[in-house]
Amino acid sequence: MLIKDAIFLITGGSSGIGKSTAKLLIGLGAKVAITGLDKNKLQKVAKEIGAFPIHANVQNDPDIQHSFDSVLSEYGKLDVLINNAGIGVHKPIEALSRADYESIFQTNVFGMAMMSQKASEIFKAQGGGTIINIGSTSGLSGYKTGAVYSASKFAVRGLTQCLQAELRPYNIRVMLVNPSEVPTAFGNEQRVERPDQDKKITSAEIAHTIVSTLSMDDRGMIPEVTVWATNPW
Repeated sequence: MLIKDAIFLITGGSSGIGKSTAKLLIGLGAKVAITGLDKNKLQKVAKEIGAFPIHANVQNDPDIQHSFDSVLSEYGKLDVLINNAGIGVHKPIEALSRADYESIFQTNVFGMAMMSQKASEIFKAQGGGTIINIGSTSGLSGYKTGAVYSASKFAVRGLTQCLQAELRPYNIRVMLVNPSEVPTAFGNEQRVERPDQDKKITSAEIAHTIVSTLSMDDRGMIPEVTVWATNPW
């Protein structure tokens, strides 16, 4: 697809991977709407990078509808949805509560599913479109204290594969990007960005990966791509 002048909606776009991706796309001439939970932070970031801010929570169905209504009202169409919003918790299995599972799945799985449902309706009417889901290497292999987060990302991978099978006949590309650890505000209750680390991949690498997968002609799609740090130790 051609990035220039294309319309993007990125959930969780006010920090980390979402912000880096929005910034890169805007630099390439795209028009980008970003959603976020912290209204002040969202507006500040949107002004900084030239994005269109939408204050919304993917856990909330009216907010999801508001997100798409806002994009269509502002731009008249949508070309790409990037499901980036995600949260995590890491605890020993005996310390996990039902609320932990429900909270993580509400954002990482249910929110992504409902965002994708709304986007697919728009894309079917338009004759095509693209959905990018941000997964994780945690969705490829489980690990100690990762029960909730890893399970949610395994679910994201399965959801993506099902959407691929269902939506390809409508010229809708659905692609999964699996980053290994990226130092961001993820997992920080105050949502404060962590500084980049020399040997860990950064949000910029994932943004580059997303743009690279999108840049392929629409006749082709990359179902899944995983990005590891070369030597994180």
